[in-house]
Amino acid sequence: MTTGTHGGGAADLLVRAHAGSAGDDDHGAPVSGFSTYRRPDGRIARFIARALGDGRTVLNVGAGAGSYEMVGGTVTAVEPAASRRAQRPNGLDPAMDAVAEDLPFADGSFDASMTLFSVHQWCDVTAGLREMRRVTSGPVVILTCDPTLVRDFWLYAYAPAVLDIEALRHPSVDEMAAALGGTVSVEAVPIPLDCADGFNEAYYGRPEMLLDPAARQACSAWSFVDDDTREHFDRTLRRDLASGAWDERFGHLRDQPTYEGSLVVIRAV
Repeated sequence: MTTGTHGGGAADLLVRAHAGSAGDDDHGAPVSGFSTYRRPDGRIARFIARALGDGRTVLNVGAGAGSYEMVGGTVTAVEPAASRRAQRPNGLDPAMDAVAEDLPFADGSFDASMTLFSVHQWCDVTAGLREMRRVTSGPVVILTCDPTLVRDFWLYAYAPAVLDIEALRHPSVDEMAAALGGTVSVEAVPIPLDCADGFNEAYYGRPEMLLDPAARQACSAWSFVDDDTREHFDRTLRRDLASGAWDERFGHLRDQPTYEGSLVVIRAV
């Protein structure tokens, strides 16, 4: 099994990741298949809801198309990308055109606030989180990936460049905790085997799903690698699934009810 990085070295990956990390969803049409493969999972939603508590007013920063907005009370959504605002379903209120680093709200305007799968796209994470803290009287909740754990996933054996990019794009937990201040907790989010929200680790026990190009492209890190990387991944994973090599190393994951990987909730009060 080849484990070398395809699609450029670490320096190239760093340039690509940072070049596309701020507002990269607003560079054209939405990612193909996103709404099909990235559907809110009820178990993750309940995890987020517990972290938010019983606040009546909730701010959602980097709200995108509104996934998981059902977890709070009255939600005010902020989303700078026009293409993502246009994807919001009719049942949700329109999102405001604003950025995390300059929120147009008075101090303490919201009982709670959240940002989900979003901080890695911000221009200035520290400034954005300080703004969320400023406008929130209660808990600030971040659903994100811990970059120190990203490479522990089996995908690293087949597409190391993809997870190198993920690790480079996500701010450290310590950086986010320092920006938020107060009392900060970090909790791993158990990912269910049949998770409906198709980020890479959601397929921990269903490797065949990542052979679908549309499923891969619903995870933004795949958009930063070249065709050679994608073809290498497809070829080697298909080979190891056919030979049984994948199952010999990772087959225990097929029946594992949940997986604790890099997905975490950071909560500050």
